[in-house]
Amino acid sequence: MQSFSQNETIIVLDFETTGLSPDNGDRVIEIGAVLLRDQKIIDQFQSLINPGFLISREIETITGITNTVLSEAPSASEAMEEFVRFIDSHPLVAHNASFDQKFLETELGHYGKKRPLNFGCTLQVARRLYPDAINHKLETLVRYKGIPINSRFHRALADAEMTALLWIKIIEDLKLQYGFDHISFDLMKKIGKMNKEKTKELLQKEAEESRTNQIDTTGNLFG
Repeated sequence: MQSFSQNETIIVLDFETTGLSPDNGDRVIEIGAVLLRDQKIIDQFQSLINPGFLISREIETITGITNTVLSEAPSASEAMEEFVRFIDSHPLVAHNASFDQKFLETELGHYGKKRPLNFGCTLQVARRLYPDAINHKLETLVRYKGIPINSRFHRALADAEMTALLWIKIIEDLKLQYGFDHISFDLMKKIGKMNKEKTKELLQKEAEESRTNQIDTTGNLFG
């Protein structure tokens, strides 16, 4: 039975980091996030973070974030304290969510704030819905779907905003193609795990069930 909430609230986030893995000592250097409700961005959060060491020239080039700027940024504990308040208990979304989830879990763990995290992933959903895209990087998908680009990529808040707009576009496409009345966070998570070869068949079934079994619920951070 498919649940939905028309006013469902989610947090769409993105991290810029010193490298690819917190297991190798890499840290977050920028957080960007938007609060999405009723398919509209209604709030945002952004903070640079001083990782406690110098970042590489490569990361400076990719992000445009310099060591000079980071030297004056808040510490990770300060930034994460504010971010935890911002995300509250809402479910989370990211593009390639396994990357952001691992960094968030690690950063929370550093400060004794480890907690369950409920993540959805636009990358996994897009791989099932848009097999004809040349690849499924965020920038590629944004251009593929004709989403307006207002900022540079590889800055956390800009990427979070683009991911949120992609999430909205995916929901619009699902409604148009399959006749869903509402698309819940839980359904989007489910789509990201569907068998790629059977996605169309499974979505047709989900759409039919959503029209006959409607319960007003929402996901949360601890799902």
